[in-house]
Amino acid sequence: MDRDKIRDLLEKVRNGETAVPEAMDALRMLPFEDLGFARTDSHRALRTGYPEVIYCMGKTVGQICSIVERLSASHKTIIASRATDEVFEAVKKVSPGAVYKKDARLIIIGEAVKPTTDKKILVITAGTSDIPVAEEAAVTAEAMANPVERLFDVGVAGIHRLFENASSLFAANVIVAVAGMDGALPSVIGGLVDRPVIAVPTSVGYGASFGGIGALLTMLNSCAPGVAVVNIDNGFGAGFLAAMINRIGE
Repeated sequence: MDRDKIRDLLEKVRNGETAVPEAMDALRMLPFEDLGFARTDSHRALRTGYPEVIYCMGKTVGQICSIVERLSASHKTIIASRATDEVFEAVKKVSPGAVYKKDARLIIIGEAVKPTTDKKILVITAGTSDIPVAEEAAVTAEAMANPVERLFDVGVAGIHRLFENASSLFAANVIVAVAGMDGALPSVIGGLVDRPVIAVPTSVGYGASFGGIGALLTMLNSCAPGVAVVNIDNGFGAGFLAAMINRIGE
């Protein structure tokens, strides 16, 4: 749909010839802009209600900045994932208000987002080495207008640390459990709570962990009900899914 057709549609809405819901349905799938190396989606937030996301790895700094510049015209908030210091310094020149969450490797571009729900997401790690992936999940969920609590280094090697914080488990609406090594933490949590647990395997561990495959298989084979699993080191995917679950019914 080109600009003229969009203008015609809006004119019909103003004249009462087309209802607003019908016009919204017509616009949800459109439009995108062809930059040659990328096709930027300017209606992602309209379709899904959530920010547009730029995956930075594999893209040049110039490409990232061009995408940010084009998307900023149609999105209030943009997330750039797996970003580096170099990318952030370049993005700041295009969008001076951008904020870099270094531990999470995320850049938040646009308006600061305040929680729109009281329901809390709890992000837990088995160990300190899992924190970067956990932060990616937590910051993603926060950028999607959710309150997030963090609980780090409470893995099964010292399970009493988890039990000491049982009140946080039971108060959360959704739990993201991040673990490498044996990947056992999500199963333990899944056996304690009555809410969804999103398991995130990390590449943390010694040789036989096979870069996170060991933790991934443990989580996939969990006998605890209500445990879902995302890919290795995919904190962003876990945070996004947790945010979607947390906003159901809002």
